[in-house]
Amino acid sequence: MSNSAFEARNFRLSLVQLGGTGADKAANLAHAKEMVLKAAQPVDGKKTDLIVLPECFNSPYGHMHFPTYAETIGYKPGEPYDVSASKSESVKVLSEMAKETGKWLLGGSIPERDESDGKLYNTATVYNPQGELVAIHRKVHLFDIDIPGGITFKESETLSGGTKLTSFETEFGKIGLGICYDVRFPEMAMIAAREGCVAMIYPGAFNLTTGPLHWELLQRARAVDNQMYVAMCSPARDMTAGYHAWGHSMVVDPMGKVISTTEHEEAIIHADIDPEMMRKTRSGIPVTVQRRFDVYPDVSA
Repeated sequence: MSNSAFEARNFRLSLVQLGGTGADKAANLAHAKEMVLKAAQPVDGKKTDLIVLPECFNSPYGHMHFPTYAETIGYKPGEPYDVSASKSESVKVLSEMAKETGKWLLGGSIPERDESDGKLYNTATVYNPQGELVAIHRKVHLFDIDIPGGITFKESETLSGGTKLTSFETEFGKIGLGICYDVRFPEMAMIAAREGCVAMIYPGAFNLTTGPLHWELLQRARAVDNQMYVAMCSPARDMTAGYHAWGHSMVVDPMGKVISTTEHEEAIIHADIDPEMMRKTRSGIPVTVQRRFDVYPDVSA
């Protein structure tokens, strides 16, 4: 287990449960900026450090929309990236948001088109306070489900799955990143925790079938499994849209306690992340050093 989590400092996390996403991409981006600027304002005398937008924040969610709203990003980890020359309208606007607020920004996710092969991805982007694009995450696990009497949806009909795990370094700690359905796979959060991440953050959009069943349960499970902070940022619910999001954006602490949440309307929530709480949790219940990879080596990374 890496010690990076204990080298982190306290920070404030803000989730923007964005509403009003419609057919007009420019309007969606403008509203997202309005809410990010609002989230950046001090609350109770405390300033935020990291702002998060929800999954698919710049477009409606659905097969018919992904190809229409997809943008080419062209980011390659470890290589210089000129935001001003980006082909992605959303990347440029998100960069402006981060720079204007002087905050770290996890820019939800957007439909992305890979210029080399035309494949579509559900992709999250991350910006530092200078507005530089520092990380992207392509959703690894696609939302392909068929619940009798509930919902049937197959993202794989239009989207491709990513092939890499993602984390990013900040001055306040290392953060792991997933998108929505990724939360159902404990291996991703386990690896992030073992690599020293203080939190695992998922922009996500559960629905009215899976939300009541598993939204809170999965976040608390990942938090307790790995004794780390877990957060999910949802869109607000819009019953006039084709896809009805659950809402209830949430932050859970390393003991599995929900420390910040909301209902389904548009909202901004804040949570204070305390690495010392992680240290105490792991010291009192030391599962991170009690794992037996000699017994179950197939899950080790």
